[in-house]
Amino acid sequence: MNWQIQKVTRFVVQLLTIALIIVITCCCADAQALTLPNINLSIGGASEDPKQLATVINLLFILTVLAIAPAILLMLTSFTRILVVFSLLRHALGTQQSPPNQILIGLALFLTVFIMAPVWQQINADALTPYYDEQISWEECLPRAVKPLRDFMLKQTREKDIALFVKIAKEKRPQNTSDVSLRVLIPAFIISELKTAFQIGFLIYLPFLIIDMVVASILLSMGMMMLPPIMVSMPFKLLLFVLVDGWNLLVGSIVTSFR
Repeated sequence: MNWQIQKVTRFVVQLLTIALIIVITCCCADAQALTLPNINLSIGGASEDPKQLATVINLLFILTVLAIAPAILLMLTSFTRILVVFSLLRHALGTQQSPPNQILIGLALFLTVFIMAPVWQQINADALTPYYDEQISWEECLPRAVKPLRDFMLKQTREKDIALFVKIAKEKRPQNTSDVSLRVLIPAFIISELKTAFQIGFLIYLPFLIIDMVVASILLSMGMMMLPPIMVSMPFKLLLFVLVDGWNLLVGSIVTSFR
């Protein structure tokens, strides 16, 4: 047995050595034909051209937005509720890693784009387009861009959650919705989304929980205690989910839940 292991090991080492020699030979043969472009990094003096300075500022702004885009997506859109509901659905079905995380995240992203499209269109029409057309300044563009997103979050956020963070932040009690600061609104919106997602997940769990209980009772009465109930109940849960057109009902309910 040890002799066979040594033989296989020796064969693998020889194979790797031959592959390494081939790679080195190919690299040496193409070394003369391969040319790399020159790269020159330099920092010049301050530019006096306002347009060039504006271009640099816009580039820095775009890079900053791209860096914090995942946080913006999680905190200020419908992505959190959708993804949590999909995760709870998968656990309720007992399918473990099916559908895969990539599919659930991709579906959640597309649904987020669908739900948030009116908000983004309003931001583009009221703030970005006038700013790019040089009709308004940056100081006026920012409040216009925040307003549609702020209105969306206020519609989904509970007054109880806003009151909690107003108390924690020790701010004055807002007289109307326009007095609620983003410092208070964003965390209140997140915990409201989590609560709503868990409420939807609880309703999803109920029918599948009943199936698990029925299957476990039948197996226990038949004396099949060594057979895991999840192995028997999962096909019935999948059948129920398919028969009621579960994805249609679930996605429709999630989309319409954003008032």
